[in-house]
Amino acid sequence: MRAIGYQTPLPIADDNSLVDTDLPRPTPSGRDLLVEIKAISVNPADTKVRANVRPEADSWKVLGWDAAGVVVEAGPDASLFKPGDEVFYAGSITRPGTYAEYHVVDERIVGRKPKTLGWPEAAALPLTAITAWETLFARLDVKGRAVPGAAHAILIIGGAGGVGSITIQLARKLTDLTVLATASRPETKAWATELGAHHVVDHSKPLAKEVEALAIGAPGFVFSTTNTDQHLDEIVELIAPQGRFALIDDPAALNVNPFKRKSASVHWEFMFTRSMFGTADIAEQGVLLNEVSRLVDAGTIRTTLAENFGPINAANLRRAHALIESGKAKGKIALEGF
Repeated sequence: MRAIGYQTPLPIADDNSLVDTDLPRPTPSGRDLLVEIKAISVNPADTKVRANVRPEADSWKVLGWDAAGVVVEAGPDASLFKPGDEVFYAGSITRPGTYAEYHVVDERIVGRKPKTLGWPEAAALPLTAITAWETLFARLDVKGRAVPGAAHAILIIGGAGGVGSITIQLARKLTDLTVLATASRPETKAWATELGAHHVVDHSKPLAKEVEALAIGAPGFVFSTTNTDQHLDEIVELIAPQGRFALIDDPAALNVNPFKRKSASVHWEFMFTRSMFGTADIAEQGVLLNEVSRLVDAGTIRTTLAENFGPINAANLRRAHALIESGKAKGKIALEGF
């Protein structure tokens, strides 16, 4: 089968950083599904792994953790899907990725593709939707205990990125929170507003003063999707006492001591945890994706696809990685077909 991979971590400007290759078609076992890939989307996780993880000698590392496609075969213990079913999912970081014509995935982390979306529009959603959902409703528990005296608001840092784009929608449509998002360019500010942010503040300026100027009070919840190390001092200043803070990126170091005086809690979100450790609640990701699919088909939320880079091949994937690494991507980038 056709696939795109690498054998040595290299800068994306190097033609060998991602290469078209041919690999054996995988075989599903246990509760696996074999999926014919119709579209994929690219995430910052793809670029980070490509730049830092070396595959075993003489083997190929295949990236990709977002896909939409058709089930062509089910493992002997699979029961949730059958050949011909249209699905979307984010896969597992411990298994080969979706930059390939065929892909094997545990059926418990798979959802039914939204009927109202095309392949690339659907492929744009899974990883970011799971990340946003788990952050809002499991880590920050925005529908649970309120933060006493705080503004019933959430600040989403990096509102125009892939995760920020779906977090804005879920927070706006499924909660009564006032949604604050950060963006710094006219096009990203417009994007965040279009997706439902009540207020957009500029993360190139001191965030505490930007939020204070809104005169709504200190937000009880803050979710940082990018550049946390650059904004940490501002987050400590602007978050309400007893507030809850979540992050998903990878700062070189994270000093949480300054949060102590506010008794603020700090939460990491990593959407691969359930599949990586085979947690008892692993099937919740499939349930979650089915609910996202329902919300899309009901018109409650929409895809965050911003650009379709064309066929799935090494050249187009290198372009997608380069745009993500530039920090100027908006929403999600998808590729469709071989």
